[in-house]
Amino acid sequence: MEGHLFGIPNVDVYLVMGILIFFALIEVIAGYLKRSKKKKGDWIQELGGFLMLSIPIKTVIVISSIALCHFLIPQFNLVLYGSSLALVTIGYLLGDDLMQYWYHRSAHEYQFLWKLHRTHHQAEELGFFAAYRNAGLYYVLMPNLWLGGIFVFLGGAKAVALGLIVKQVIVIGAHSTIAWDKFFYKREFLNPITWVLEHVFVTPAFHYAHHGKTKRDGISNPNGNFGNMFSLWDQMFGTATFTRQFPLELGLQNDPKEHWSEAYFHPFIKAKNPNSELSKGYVKHDTTTNEPATVHLEKGKKYLYCACGRSKNQPFCDSSHHGSKKTPVLFEVKRTGEVRLCNCKKTKASPFCDDSHLTVNG
Repeated sequence: MEGHLFGIPNVDVYLVMGILIFFALIEVIAGYLKRSKKKKGDWIQELGGFLMLSIPIKTVIVISSIALCHFLIPQFNLVLYGSSLALVTIGYLLGDDLMQYWYHRSAHEYQFLWKLHRTHHQAEELGFFAAYRNAGLYYVLMPNLWLGGIFVFLGGAKAVALGLIVKQVIVIGAHSTIAWDKFFYKREFLNPITWVLEHVFVTPAFHYAHHGKTKRDGISNPNGNFGNMFSLWDQMFGTATFTRQFPLELGLQNDPKEHWSEAYFHPFIKAKNPNSELSKGYVKHDTTTNEPATVHLEKGKKYLYCACGRSKNQPFCDSSHHGSKKTPVLFEVKRTGEVRLCNCKKTKASPFCDDSHLTVNG
């Protein structure tokens, strides 16, 4: 049929499954399953999340978005039909990935979305299925999935199918334990090609940095590197970090390890652990004071200063900033000794105290 990519019904589904199987086989051959410390709940979250997204969630979103388009803009039905497949695919991929960049970034800057996304960052090791580890509602609200349905309505079904295949190769590859980009980093003569690759596409090193536990290691960038397929957006909006290195620790600090059902079905199921962000009535309290913190710091050691004012380990970061637009400050001191760090969070010399606390109350 003309409406099918390559004339084969559901070829995009077959190819995506083939991509997953390909990465799965490579990881198995490389011994990933033997080394993996993932528990039963991790596999349920990741494999179950993939199946839920692939079958019921995407189906409902596509059908619903097409129905809405027929109701709101019927005159644009199939307007792209017959257009250049290459141009429509490029337009779809750029639009899809730009929307997902901002959605993903918002999931780190707003509490409601963060709670739907945080289970993705609880993974202490990645793998091909880790890409699908989010709360179900996170995907229902994902704008670029709705964009796919709109493109189908407009006559770009082939572009959506082809774009899905291309994007899955990059997204699954970036989450895989098979870090294909290491091959390029070890060969200096490939530097020009490597530079282009990492400055256009999301590589494993680029994405692993996003999953690092803390910025203190000088590699991780958990509040940046938000791109899914293209690293262009992070560069454009100032959230990119390129190190060509991989964090030693992945996951979240102070992770209460909720049951998989509490994480996947949030906010419909609340966590039983009162220390969990997903529990009923959980609040991040303001822990700032109007007195600076005098601490002993060592030259050459990296420190992460709390800028959000909610850390329980003031003046240092404990990752309480997740779900806000505040990000911690990585710093070193020039000499060993006692230093006054700002605890009112009003200083203009962050992280050091500049006596702004003296004017906080007038």
